[in-house]
Amino acid sequence: MTSPDFAEEVLDDLDLLRARDPRGLLPAVAGAGAQVRETARLTEEAGLHRVTGGGRPRGLVIVARREGAVAASVLRALLGPSSPVSVEVVSGPSLPVWTGPSDIAVVATRTGAGTYAVTPAYEAARRGVSLVGIGAEDAPLRAACSAARAPYVALPASRVRHTTLWSLLTPLLLLARELRLLPADAADPDAIAAALDEVATECGPAQESFVNPAKTLALELLDALPVVAAEGPLAGAAATRVVDQLATLAGLPATGFRLPDQRVAACSVLGGPLAPRDGDDFFRDRAEDEGRRLRLLTIRDADAGGHDGAGEREPRSAAVAMDEVLRTAAAHNVPVSGLAEHGDPGRYGRLPHLARQLAVADFSAVYLALALDNERALRP
Repeated sequence: MTSPDFAEEVLDDLDLLRARDPRGLLPAVAGAGAQVRETARLTEEAGLHRVTGGGRPRGLVIVARREGAVAASVLRALLGPSSPVSVEVVSGPSLPVWTGPSDIAVVATRTGAGTYAVTPAYEAARRGVSLVGIGAEDAPLRAACSAARAPYVALPASRVRHTTLWSLLTPLLLLARELRLLPADAADPDAIAAALDEVATECGPAQESFVNPAKTLALELLDALPVVAAEGPLAGAAATRVVDQLATLAGLPATGFRLPDQRVAACSVLGGPLAPRDGDDFFRDRAEDEGRRLRLLTIRDADAGGHDGAGEREPRSAAVAMDEVLRTAAAHNVPVSGLAEHGDPGRYGRLPHLARQLAVADFSAVYLALALDNERALRP
């Protein structure tokens, strides 16, 4: 296992970071704000009015995997259970049997290639379903959308794998805004991009570890088994992204729990056999410890909502459940990291705050991968 001291030296050495990052993950993550602005412009040029001109659909079917599925989950969480339009997320290649002319199908993929992307596009056209495509400039999906006279958001070839979440989420947000499912100020690309730019300044490689929230988190996770507790559905979508990035980029297993639904399971893990034993001194020098230790990573959402009124579930508030999870962690000497809780989180709107959380998590996963030299190790 890489020692924390050596890992910190790696993270503060710009030349070494560059050498360990052959795909350019760090510049790609740092450019998330520019990615939002560029994708917003490309979405405007694609002409979403061709599918939104007829008003709200009965249902919105989003065909997506990995980053696209996370983007779809974010949109569904934002709309919430009171949305007048149902949102269905499927992995393809088949569309739900109920999909018809009164629905909109969005195929969201970085590549725009493969059966799971192309087949549902042609199937939507055959059934008379309004279609929107998101993918690479020269992808087969673009040809399918062109044949159906459907809008297509053509992503530049410069997009880097595992860093295209905002290229897939931005068109979904703008589509929801044009359908008047989200207020214009709740899905403002400029506000989201500004929040991402701010994180790029705070968490960029030039910022040393002791003042860099993402490097700090990466060092905290270096010898940890992360337990991610997410406060509500929107934070739950972010947790899915965090768990996937840690596993894919750094090879680090993490477990996510969405509160309040999985409060019992989260507390059981934090107080279970992997927790520090009774009498463990939280403040001792852990440099000689062997193996990985539990660490709680919290993702907060102040707008997750209050009690849901469902009498069979207790507690019925995500915030109350989070408080209980934090108490359990404290009682069992499990250290806690709060995702993007530096500065003043309350001054951001809900989506910009989510953008900050996702950006810090992406930076941290990349830093952890580079500290472990995982990027070069995985390349042929």
